[in-house]
Amino acid sequence: MPLPRTRETGLRHRLAELRGPEVPAKALDARALAALAANPGCERRAILDGAGVDKAALADALGSPSAFGQSQFALTRGNAFESRVKADGGAELLRLVHEKLDRKAEPPSDAEVPDLTAIGPEGRTARTALALRDATAAGGWTLLDHPMLALDVAGSPAFLEPDAVVVHPDGGWTVVEIKSFPMLDGSADPAKVGAAARQAAVYVLALEEVAARLAHEGGPSPRVRHHVLLVCPKDFSNLATASAVDIRKQRAVTARQLARLTRVQDIADALPEGTCFSPALPADELTEAVEAVPATYAPECLSACELALHCRDRSRTDGAVTSLGRSVRAELGGLTTVEDVLAAARGELGDPDHPAVAALRRAAELRAEALGRGVAACR
Repeated sequence: MPLPRTRETGLRHRLAELRGPEVPAKALDARALAALAANPGCERRAILDGAGVDKAALADALGSPSAFGQSQFALTRGNAFESRVKADGGAELLRLVHEKLDRKAEPPSDAEVPDLTAIGPEGRTARTALALRDATAAGGWTLLDHPMLALDVAGSPAFLEPDAVVVHPDGGWTVVEIKSFPMLDGSADPAKVGAAARQAAVYVLALEEVAARLAHEGGPSPRVRHHVLLVCPKDFSNLATASAVDIRKQRAVTARQLARLTRVQDIADALPEGTCFSPALPADELTEAVEAVPATYAPECLSACELALHCRDRSRTDGAVTSLGRSVRAELGGLTTVEDVLAAARGELGDPDHPAVAALRRAAELRAEALGRGVAACR
């Protein structure tokens, strides 16, 4: 007799149906999770990421191929640099952690590098938690190479794999991010550093959940450090350099945005029966399925989501003001379409005492006045 289906197993079954029969789930990494947290109002991305849908393949099937993602050359270069930094038991990496974050501690001469091998993401997550507990109790330096962490996202677990986590002799935990972009004269591209900080903030939140569970079970109560170590190539060489990055702001913003996400279960329950996002479906059927989930497009999506080009085309077709940017959308209040904005500017729509409407009408008057002067000057 089969076991009764619980809410958790029921959700997993439902997400598998949405993904498509025999379609493997695409893991939700920290980069995607940080992008999702930056746009918590987008139910489309929430359900697609929660179901493990390959959005790049989905975009191709919809006829809007994604221009987002890392090149194969960048991935190869990054993997080679990471291997170099972690060589010899992570001696260079631990030296940088000691130098930049914990000079008062003893130098990491005999650090432990535990084996985190296990079956499946759940097994690796449990093995990582045990290694963190043992390393914290041991009171020495420990390097966890590619640990596996779990973070609840809108009611669905996301398994995350940071480059490394270092346990200090005082029991503190530090996230290490290894990137292939260079640090020139001690500084790196601010946009890339910001993206790395948002990604590291996701790992810190996941580590905090592990720490809370260990403390609840009567184990050690470790401190997850809010300064992470960003390791990059020095200038134009293959030598490693590092910088301590304070991610308290990014952590707070990410935690707040993730809390605002609509639960994946609620989004799935609202979808029509039989909805499926398998790229193997006919284009018209797939488009109907995607459009059944509300999206919140903004120009920032172009650098963070594989479906951005598809959503942009739909947003422009609908005349939504969000295609002009979030700041413009915020200024316009209840005017959600370009048609409504133009009607308000012409005096055909809206309360004239509303600040946005009044500003639009004043702008229209100034434009008409300027054009009138230009015509008169040409005559």
